[in-house]
Amino acid sequence: MNKHDTNATTLDLREAVHQLAEIAFHQHLISGYGDGEYEDEYQIVHEGKPRHIPLIEAHAFLINLLKQTP
Repeated sequence: MNKHDTNATTLDLREAVHQLAEIAFHQHLISGYGDGEYEDEYQIVHEGKPRHIPLIEAHAFLINLLKQTP
């Protein structure tokens, strides 16, 4: 995998995380979200605490959070 492929994959993952975060936000599961300080991070505010999480972990966290919602 070359650098361009890695950047494209990161952008795709960031977009997927952003879409999941929007859904979680509108369901009142998180109170904020956005790009993290670093390229491979995303910020999620959950239970009043801002967390800077690697993209892959943010994706898993949001998937699990949304699965727990009835």
